[in-house]
Amino acid sequence: MARKETYRSKHTSKLGEINIPAKHERKERIPIDPAIQLPFAEGKVLLIDKPLHWTSFDMVRKLRVILQIKKIGHAGTLDPLATGLLIVCTGKFTKKINEYMAKEKEYTGHFILGATTPTFDLESAPEEFKDYSAITAAAIHKATEQFTGSIQQVPPIYSAIKKEGIALYELARKGVEVKLEPRNVTIHSFEITAIDLPQVEFKVVCSTGTYIRSLANDFGAALGCGAYLSCLRRTRIGEFEVSTAINMDEFMLQINRENPTDKIGEVLPVE
Repeated sequence: MARKETYRSKHTSKLGEINIPAKHERKERIPIDPAIQLPFAEGKVLLIDKPLHWTSFDMVRKLRVILQIKKIGHAGTLDPLATGLLIVCTGKFTKKINEYMAKEKEYTGHFILGATTPTFDLESAPEEFKDYSAITAAAIHKATEQFTGSIQQVPPIYSAIKKEGIALYELARKGVEVKLEPRNVTIHSFEITAIDLPQVEFKVVCSTGTYIRSLANDFGAALGCGAYLSCLRRTRIGEFEVSTAINMDEFMLQINRENPTDKIGEVLPVE
């Protein structure tokens, strides 16, 4: 059976020199200091600022290697082309993953008007180009109204949602047609923050289960010119803000400092 194509194998050659976590030759693992490992093994909630081109599982896998613990998971996937807040739970706090996933989300980003893509973002090439020059700022702001409140949204066919145990993106790549039913989601607020055509900047506060890629596609259809998501950053999950998150370089510095055990909790948000 052919090995499943991963995000990395599919896109590395196309994207060139980008910050994708590279595969390295396996080296002998140096045991972590038990005094450092124990608090994470018992349970922490980490707020991680996920970089571009990393998958959410890349982050979990990297932390598993660093901390040498197995009981660890994330509370809500971010697409590889999205950045921002990723909640990672270890130890006893993995029991709270579903609770964190259910919290309200906040995103900022950009739409590009005048074309669509099969994936609704830049994982696939723009197509079906249309003239957007007649679209006014007033029309753009007005179009947000129909996507505010409780709405029906069809998820992207290129998504990790499973049908009969198979991820939809796998079926889509094989050319299998799948009929997706719309889902109820809630857009608490949808604000246009800047317009520089064809780019439109936005901020969205929404319920769990909302696909911003689908919102981009639907928004473009409502304007009659098409649109796709070109940039996405998750800035908040419930009460957790990305401004208090830590990136992986900072995490490594904290782990590797001479006396980390009395400092990690000051940087890494914990419960």
